[in-house]
Amino acid sequence: MSQLVTGDAVVLGLQPARVPTRALAIAIDALLIITGYLLISLLLLSAVVPLGFATAQAVQVALLILVLIGVPIAVETLTQGRSLGKLVLGLRVVRTDGGPVRFRHALVRGVIGFVEIIMTGGSVALIASLVSPQGRRLGDVFAGTLVVRERLPGRRTLPLPPPPPELAGQFTALDLSQVPDGLWLAVRQYLTRMGKMEPTAAWSMGQRLAGDVATRVGTPAPPGLHPAGYLSAVAAERRRRDSERVFGPGPAAASHVPPYAPAPVLTEQLPAPGGPTPPS
Repeated sequence: MSQLVTGDAVVLGLQPARVPTRALAIAIDALLIITGYLLISLLLLSAVVPLGFATAQAVQVALLILVLIGVPIAVETLTQGRSLGKLVLGLRVVRTDGGPVRFRHALVRGVIGFVEIIMTGGSVALIASLVSPQGRRLGDVFAGTLVVRERLPGRRTLPLPPPPPELAGQFTALDLSQVPDGLWLAVRQYLTRMGKMEPTAAWSMGQRLAGDVATRVGTPAPPGLHPAGYLSAVAAERRRRDSERVFGPGPAAASHVPPYAPAPVLTEQLPAPGGPTPPS
Protein backbone atom coordinates (compact mmCIF):
# COMPACT_ATOMS: atom_id res chain seq x y z
CA MET A 1 0.00 0.00 0.00
CA SER A 2 1.32 3.46 -0.90
CA GLN A 3 1.64 5.90 1.93
CA LEU A 4 1.12 9.65 2.29
CA VAL A 5 3.64 11.69 4.27
CA THR A 6 2.66 14.99 5.86
CA GLY A 7 4.82 18.08 6.26
CA ASP A 8 5.83 16.79 9.67
CA ALA A 9 7.18 13.63 8.04
CA VAL A 10 4.32 11.64 9.57
CA VAL A 11 2.79 8.86 7.54
CA LEU A 12 -0.95 9.36 7.16
CA GLY A 13 -3.34 6.46 7.48
CA LEU A 14 -4.75 7.07 3.99
CA GLN A 15 -4.84 4.54 1.19
CA PRO A 16 -4.70 5.64 -2.46
CA ALA A 17 -7.75 4.52 -4.41
CA ARG A 18 -7.37 1.59 -6.77
CA VAL A 19 -7.68 2.15 -10.51
CA PRO A 20 -10.94 0.14 -10.95
CA THR A 21 -12.62 2.08 -8.13
CA ARG A 22 -11.46 5.39 -9.58
CA ALA A 23 -12.62 4.38 -13.03
CA LEU A 24 -16.08 3.55 -11.70
CA ALA A 25 -16.30 6.88 -9.88
CA ILE A 26 -15.23 8.72 -13.04
CA ALA A 27 -17.79 6.77 -15.06
CA ILE A 28 -20.57 7.82 -12.66
CA ASP A 29 -19.50 11.47 -12.81
CA ALA A 30 -19.03 11.42 -16.58
CA LEU A 31 -22.44 9.84 -17.13
CA LEU A 32 -24.14 12.52 -15.04
CA ILE A 33 -22.20 15.38 -16.63
CA ILE A 34 -22.68 14.22 -20.23
CA THR A 35 -26.37 13.53 -19.63
CA GLY A 36 -26.80 17.00 -18.15
CA TYR A 37 -24.89 18.54 -21.05
CA LEU A 38 -27.05 16.82 -23.67
CA LEU A 39 -30.30 17.77 -21.95
CA ILE A 40 -29.31 21.40 -21.45
CA SER A 41 -27.94 21.69 -24.99
CA LEU A 42 -31.16 20.35 -26.50
CA LEU A 43 -33.26 22.82 -24.55
CA LEU A 44 -30.94 25.78 -25.09
CA LEU A 45 -30.14 25.19 -28.75
CA SER A 46 -33.79 24.87 -29.65
CA ALA A 47 -34.20 28.42 -28.37
CA VAL A 48 -31.16 29.94 -30.12
CA VAL A 49 -31.27 28.16 -33.49
CA PRO A 50 -33.61 30.79 -34.92
CA LEU A 51 -30.93 33.40 -34.15
CA GLY A 52 -28.53 31.87 -36.67
CA PHE A 53 -25.99 29.07 -37.07
CA ALA A 54 -23.06 31.12 -35.74
CA THR A 55 -24.96 32.01 -32.58
CA ALA A 56 -25.95 28.41 -32.03
CA GLN A 57 -22.31 27.29 -32.36
CA ALA A 58 -21.09 29.94 -29.93
CA VAL A 59 -23.72 28.92 -27.39
CA GLN A 60 -22.82 25.25 -27.78
CA VAL A 61 -19.11 25.90 -27.22
CA ALA A 62 -19.82 28.03 -24.16
CA LEU A 63 -22.15 25.37 -22.78
CA LEU A 64 -19.52 22.68 -23.42
CA ILE A 65 -16.92 24.58 -21.42
CA LEU A 66 -19.36 25.42 -18.65
CA VAL A 67 -20.81 21.93 -18.12
CA LEU A 68 -17.89 19.64 -18.95
CA ILE A 69 -15.16 21.75 -17.34
CA GLY A 70 -16.76 24.34 -15.07
CA VAL A 71 -19.14 22.01 -13.23
CA PRO A 72 -16.47 19.45 -12.16
CA ILE A 73 -14.21 22.29 -11.00
CA ALA A 74 -17.00 23.88 -8.97
CA VAL A 75 -18.07 20.58 -7.43
CA GLU A 76 -14.55 19.58 -6.35
CA THR A 77 -13.89 23.06 -4.93
CA LEU A 78 -17.12 23.32 -2.96
CA THR A 79 -17.01 19.74 -1.65
CA GLN A 80 -13.21 19.71 -1.06
CA GLY A 81 -12.61 16.78 -3.40
CA ARG A 82 -15.87 14.83 -3.30
CA SER A 83 -17.86 14.48 -6.49
CA LEU A 84 -21.01 12.36 -6.54
CA GLY A 85 -19.15 9.33 -7.92
CA LYS A 86 -16.42 9.64 -5.29
CA LEU A 87 -18.99 10.14 -2.55
CA VAL A 88 -20.82 6.96 -3.56
CA LEU A 89 -17.60 4.90 -3.57
CA GLY A 90 -16.03 6.49 -0.49
CA LEU A 91 -13.24 8.36 -2.31
CA ARG A 92 -11.83 11.84 -1.93
CA VAL A 93 -9.30 14.07 -3.71
CA VAL A 94 -6.55 15.40 -1.43
CA ARG A 95 -3.22 17.10 -1.92
CA THR A 96 -0.12 14.94 -1.97
CA ASP A 97 0.63 16.11 1.57
CA GLY A 98 -2.81 14.95 2.70
CA GLY A 99 -4.41 18.40 2.85
CA PRO A 100 -7.75 19.42 1.29
CA VAL A 101 -7.83 20.60 -2.33
CA ARG A 102 -8.49 24.22 -3.27
CA PHE A 103 -9.74 25.95 -6.40
CA ARG A 104 -6.37 25.89 -8.14
CA HIS A 105 -6.09 22.14 -7.72
CA ALA A 106 -9.62 21.58 -9.01
CA LEU A 107 -8.95 23.92 -11.94
CA VAL A 108 -5.89 22.01 -13.12
CA ARG A 109 -7.63 18.66 -12.63
CA GLY A 110 -10.71 19.84 -14.50
CA VAL A 111 -8.91 21.31 -17.50
CA ILE A 112 -6.54 18.37 -17.96
CA GLY A 113 -9.32 15.91 -17.15
CA PHE A 114 -11.37 17.24 -20.05
CA VAL A 115 -8.55 16.24 -22.39
CA GLU A 116 -7.48 12.95 -20.87
CA ILE A 117 -10.96 11.68 -19.94
CA ILE A 118 -13.59 13.28 -22.20
CA MET A 119 -11.65 13.86 -25.44
CA THR A 120 -9.70 10.57 -25.34
CA GLY A 121 -12.45 8.40 -23.90
CA GLY A 122 -10.44 7.91 -20.69
CA SER A 123 -7.60 6.03 -22.40
CA VAL A 124 -4.90 8.56 -21.44
CA ALA A 125 -6.12 8.72 -17.83
CA LEU A 126 -6.21 4.92 -17.62
CA ILE A 127 -2.67 4.51 -18.92
CA ALA A 128 -1.32 7.22 -16.61
CA SER A 129 -3.08 5.67 -13.60
CA LEU A 130 -1.70 2.22 -14.38
CA VAL A 131 1.84 3.58 -14.70
CA SER A 132 1.67 5.63 -11.48
CA PRO A 133 2.38 3.71 -8.23
CA GLN A 134 -0.39 5.69 -6.54
CA GLY A 135 -2.86 5.49 -9.43
CA ARG A 136 -2.55 9.20 -10.32
CA ARG A 137 -3.74 10.46 -13.69
CA LEU A 138 -2.09 13.41 -15.46
CA GLY A 139 -4.46 15.89 -13.85
CA ASP A 140 -3.37 14.66 -10.42
CA VAL A 141 0.31 14.88 -11.34
CA PHE A 142 0.12 18.48 -12.54
CA ALA A 143 -2.24 19.55 -9.75
CA GLY A 144 -0.27 17.83 -6.99
CA THR A 145 -3.26 15.79 -5.85
CA LEU A 146 -4.18 12.20 -5.13
CA VAL A 147 -7.44 10.27 -4.83
CA VAL A 148 -7.66 8.32 -1.56
CA ARG A 149 -10.13 5.99 0.08
CA GLU A 150 -12.07 7.44 2.99
CA ARG A 151 -13.86 4.19 3.84
CA LEU A 152 -11.62 1.18 4.40
CA PRO A 153 -13.80 -1.92 4.74
CA GLY A 154 -12.52 -4.73 6.89
CA ARG A 155 -10.21 -2.54 8.94
CA ARG A 156 -10.89 -2.12 12.62
CA THR A 157 -8.84 0.43 14.47
CA LEU A 158 -8.67 0.09 18.22
CA PRO A 159 -9.44 3.41 19.94
CA LEU A 160 -6.73 5.12 21.95
CA PRO A 161 -7.20 6.17 25.58
CA PRO A 162 -7.96 9.89 26.01
CA PRO A 163 -5.16 12.23 27.05
CA PRO A 164 -5.16 13.62 30.60
CA PRO A 165 -7.30 16.77 30.86
CA GLU A 166 -4.47 18.72 32.49
CA LEU A 167 -2.38 18.32 29.29
CA ALA A 168 -5.04 19.76 26.96
CA GLY A 169 -3.45 22.22 24.54
CA GLN A 170 0.06 21.91 25.98
CA PHE A 171 1.58 20.02 23.05
CA THR A 172 0.29 22.06 20.10
CA ALA A 173 3.78 23.45 19.40
CA LEU A 174 5.59 20.10 19.45
CA ASP A 175 7.87 19.24 16.55
CA LEU A 176 6.76 15.72 15.59
CA SER A 177 8.91 15.46 12.46
CA GLN A 178 11.69 13.57 14.26
CA VAL A 179 9.48 10.74 15.53
CA PRO A 180 9.91 7.73 13.20
CA ASP A 181 6.97 5.68 11.98
CA GLY A 182 8.11 2.61 13.88
CA LEU A 183 8.00 4.50 17.17
CA TRP A 184 4.48 5.82 16.43
CA LEU A 185 3.35 2.26 15.79
CA ALA A 186 4.94 1.05 19.03
CA VAL A 187 3.23 3.85 20.98
CA ARG A 188 -0.15 3.03 19.48
CA GLN A 189 0.22 -0.69 20.18
CA TYR A 190 1.25 0.06 23.76
CA LEU A 191 -1.68 2.40 24.41
CA THR A 192 -4.26 -0.02 23.00
CA ARG A 193 -2.87 -3.06 24.84
CA MET A 194 -1.57 -1.74 28.14
CA GLY A 195 -4.86 -2.57 29.86
CA LYS A 196 -4.07 -6.26 29.36
CA MET A 197 -0.47 -5.97 30.58
CA GLU A 198 0.84 -6.44 34.08
CA PRO A 199 1.24 -3.08 35.87
CA THR A 200 4.99 -3.53 36.21
CA ALA A 201 5.46 -4.36 32.54
CA ALA A 202 3.12 -1.55 31.45
CA TRP A 203 5.04 0.97 33.57
CA SER A 204 8.44 -0.16 32.36
CA MET A 205 7.48 -0.18 28.67
CA GLY A 206 5.70 3.15 29.03
CA GLN A 207 8.76 4.73 30.61
CA ARG A 208 10.95 3.51 27.76
CA LEU A 209 8.56 4.71 25.02
CA ALA A 210 7.96 8.05 26.73
CA GLY A 211 11.71 8.56 26.97
CA ASP A 212 12.20 7.78 23.29
CA VAL A 213 9.41 10.16 22.26
CA ALA A 214 10.59 12.93 24.61
CA THR A 215 14.12 12.70 23.19
CA ARG A 216 12.79 13.32 19.68
CA VAL A 217 10.18 15.99 20.38
CA GLY A 218 12.28 17.85 22.94
CA THR A 219 9.55 18.00 25.60
CA PRO A 220 9.67 15.53 28.50
CA ALA A 221 6.67 14.24 30.39
CA PRO A 222 5.54 16.37 33.36
CA PRO A 223 6.90 15.06 36.68
CA GLY A 224 4.70 12.53 38.42
CA LEU A 225 2.59 11.75 35.33
CA HIS A 226 2.10 8.15 34.26
CA PRO A 227 4.01 7.61 30.98
CA ALA A 228 0.83 6.40 29.29
CA GLY A 229 -0.76 9.80 29.92
CA TYR A 230 2.15 11.57 28.23
CA LEU A 231 2.11 9.18 25.27
CA SER A 232 -1.65 9.48 24.80
CA ALA A 233 -1.41 13.28 24.79
CA VAL A 234 1.33 13.27 22.15
CA ALA A 235 -0.55 10.71 20.05
CA ALA A 236 -3.73 12.81 20.30
CA GLU A 237 -1.86 15.87 19.04
CA ARG A 238 -0.48 13.94 16.09
CA ARG A 239 -3.94 12.63 15.20
CA ARG A 240 -5.43 16.12 15.46
CA ARG A 241 -2.87 17.49 13.00
CA ASP A 242 -3.45 14.66 10.54
CA SER A 243 -7.21 15.20 10.64
CA GLU A 244 -6.87 18.94 10.10
CA ARG A 245 -4.55 18.44 7.14
CA VAL A 246 -6.95 16.09 5.42
CA PHE A 247 -10.35 17.51 6.36
CA GLY A 248 -9.47 21.09 7.30
CA PRO A 249 -9.94 22.72 10.71
CA GLY A 250 -13.32 22.66 12.37
CA PRO A 251 -16.14 20.18 12.98
CA ALA A 252 -15.43 18.27 9.75
CA ALA A 253 -12.02 17.26 11.01
CA ALA A 254 -13.32 16.36 14.46
CA SER A 255 -15.97 14.08 12.98
CA HIS A 256 -13.30 11.95 11.31
CA VAL A 257 -11.22 11.45 14.47
CA PRO A 258 -11.81 7.91 15.78
CA PRO A 259 -13.45 7.68 19.22
CA TYR A 260 -11.41 7.27 22.34
CA ALA A 261 -11.43 4.15 24.41
CA PRO A 262 -12.48 4.29 28.05
CA ALA A 263 -9.67 5.70 30.11
CA PRO A 264 -7.61 2.99 31.83
CA VAL A 265 -6.80 3.24 35.49
CA LEU A 266 -3.35 4.81 35.64
CA THR A 267 -1.32 4.82 38.80
CA GLU A 268 0.61 8.06 39.11
CA GLN A 269 3.80 7.69 41.07
CA LEU A 270 6.80 9.94 41.29
CA PRO A 271 10.14 8.41 40.28
CA ALA A 272 12.30 7.32 43.15
CA PRO A 273 15.72 8.95 43.57
CA GLY A 274 17.43 5.85 42.27
CA GLY A 275 15.32 5.59 39.13
CA PRO A 276 11.76 5.03 38.08
CA THR A 277 9.71 2.86 40.40
CA PRO A 278 6.89 0.92 38.77
CA PRO A 279 3.50 0.92 40.48
CA SER A 280 2.73 -2.00 42.70
